[in-house]
Amino acid sequence: VQLQASGGGLVQAGGSLRLSCAASGRTFSTYVMGWFRQAPGKEREFVAFVNWSGDYTYYADSVKGRFTISRDNAKNTVYLQMNSLKPEDTAVYYCAADTNRELLVRMMGDYWGKGTLVTVSS
Repeated sequence: VQLQASGGGLVQAGGSLRLSCAASGRTFSTYVMGWFRQAPGKEREFVAFVNWSGDYTYYADSVKGRFTISRDNAKNTVYLQMNSLKPEDTAVYYCAADTNRELLVRMMGDYWGKGTLVTVSS
C-alpha cells in the first residue's frame, strides 16, 4: 500500500482544513487507517484512527471534538477534517495503515505516507 497525504497549508487559529490520504492497492478496505502528527522539536504522536468499515473511530484527547476522521473505501481515501484549529496543532501530519489496530496506534504500522504540513497562525 502506498499512501499520499495532501491538504495541508497555512490557516488562522479557529479555521478549518481537510486533509486527505489517497491509498494505492485494491485491499484498502482491509486496513485500519490513522493520522499522526509531529510538531517541531517534538515526537510523533497519534491523532486518530478509523476501522476498516468506517464505523468506529478513536481520537487523541487533544483533538477530540474538533477533528473528524472518515474514509471512503470506494475512493481508497481517508480524511481528517480539522476544525477550530489552534496554534498547537501546527505539525507535519502523516497517514498510516495497518491491518492490526494496536500496531497502528503504537506507530508501528506497516505503511506510512509522506507528511503534509499544517501551520496554524495565532
